[in-house]
Amino acid sequence: MANIAALLTAQLATPGRTLYRQFTGGAWRDFTAAEIAAAASRWQAAFRREGFVAGDRVAIGLRNGVNWVALDLGALGAGLVVVPLYADDNPENQAYSVATSGARLAVVETGRAAEALERAGVAAATLLCARPEHSGARSWESFQPVPDQPFTAAPMAPDALATICFTSGTAGRPKGVMLSHENILANVAGCRATGMARPDDVFLSLLPLSHMFERTGGYYLPLAIGARVVYARGVAHLAEDLANQRPTKMFAVPRIFEKLAARIRAGGAGSPWKRWMVERCAAIGFRVAQSDATIADRMLAPLLRCIVARPILARLGGSLRIAVVGGAALDPDIARLFIGLGLPVLQGYGLTEASPVVAVDRLGDNDPETVGRPLPNVEVRLSDAGELLVRGPNVMLGYWNDPEATARIVDRDGWLRTGDLAELRDGRVAIRGRLKDILVLSNGEKLSPQDVELAILGDDTFEQILLFGEGRPFLTLLAVAKEEDEKALVRRANERLKAFPGYIRVRRAIVSPEPWTVENDLLTPTMKVKRNQVLKRFAPEIDAVYAGGATAG
Repeated sequence: MANIAALLTAQLATPGRTLYRQFTGGAWRDFTAAEIAAAASRWQAAFRREGFVAGDRVAIGLRNGVNWVALDLGALGAGLVVVPLYADDNPENQAYSVATSGARLAVVETGRAAEALERAGVAAATLLCARPEHSGARSWESFQPVPDQPFTAAPMAPDALATICFTSGTAGRPKGVMLSHENILANVAGCRATGMARPDDVFLSLLPLSHMFERTGGYYLPLAIGARVVYARGVAHLAEDLANQRPTKMFAVPRIFEKLAARIRAGGAGSPWKRWMVERCAAIGFRVAQSDATIADRMLAPLLRCIVARPILARLGGSLRIAVVGGAALDPDIARLFIGLGLPVLQGYGLTEASPVVAVDRLGDNDPETVGRPLPNVEVRLSDAGELLVRGPNVMLGYWNDPEATARIVDRDGWLRTGDLAELRDGRVAIRGRLKDILVLSNGEKLSPQDVELAILGDDTFEQILLFGEGRPFLTLLAVAKEEDEKALVRRANERLKAFPGYIRVRRAIVSPEPWTVENDLLTPTMKVKRNQVLKRFAPEIDAVYAGGATAG
């Protein structure tokens, strides 16, 4: 009879053990297992007083930190169902998740956020916030009575619903993915079996806990082994937090390492010698890491690590031993750079419907061209169309109140359709693009836009891009870029595409006047481009390009 909250109960064997560190009140503060249990017990007392019963839903729209953890564990321990909200999402999307799930309680960060939810139409749920400020919103402290019982983790059936995660889809309304206690605990067990985490690790938590990648890998996994988690203050403070807190492990999306790689390479921009040294160090170091080194490589590697790599890694705290990257594809060249410098960057693959981890590279078995081998308790195979299918105890119960959509994605034998085209190479998974995103030019030529976009993003002139040309005679690139000249952008893009077939060449480019963000509704909260939204926003420019022909002005 499993309950995710029992992970905390196990840690109470050493109640003084520090589980979390957070910047609060102008200073870093540690939180013990006993303190988290006490905070969770206050929530459980409130649930009992309000008459909550097992299966009732509680929505959490807080930023990463111990408040998120305490509410989550308190709710799960009481048999309630957690509905995570992205704290930076727009109120309409948050309200949709709250209303669709039928949540009885929604807890958000500020009074302003609570008022925005009310205006967006949340009427049935009780709204609480961490900081009422000058609003009329109710604080959670006023909602919590003095606990009358210690923290408990009620026994739950393995298939008991634990959470409903509304996917931040790039098109259409999000679906509510139902994950059971067993789903998530099986995924934690699979991740543990890879050896990627140790009890003495210090995790840096940067991705939102509403994202299952961070929730399973950066929260439940360290809790299961008693490792410490440091909550980063945000991307703006990332460099300082890495240097001061010296984490050994972090989960990140590719954008973080794209920016770090750009800074490393920019550091040598004024000196061809410095840039050559960095690239030489990375190339030799990568061959050593892959056991493909010459005698000369093995002799040079320690010296180059000392004079080139060590100062670079020191800016990342100097203690990182693993970084797991997921949520989107990472350019293999960027992975090779960090592996060669001495930081194993492991690519992972998953989806919310799989709790979420399906496959991940391992230390000593790290191929940047793939997302690694499946977890030990996960099966994979390919459909006749080349779609990756997944089966295991981590596969979701289904979509909330949508049995038809569930039947379309999970077959009677339990195989989950991922929607991703893949190859299996010596037991490793290589993702080739989205099945539904295959782009077909008017001449019948086909391509996966994700592969092409990833290659172009290897030039740091491009910050965000989208390739299109469905049913058109040629490919056009829409870009947020440091360069504004169309001919220069086309040339730079095609420099990155020399390894692709000749028909995969960019003929025209459109420069976006502003970055694509969550705020302007062109990115999801998980930093994925909303392809349809972008194409709709730039429809006049796109039509003008194809009316003008294939030659850049």
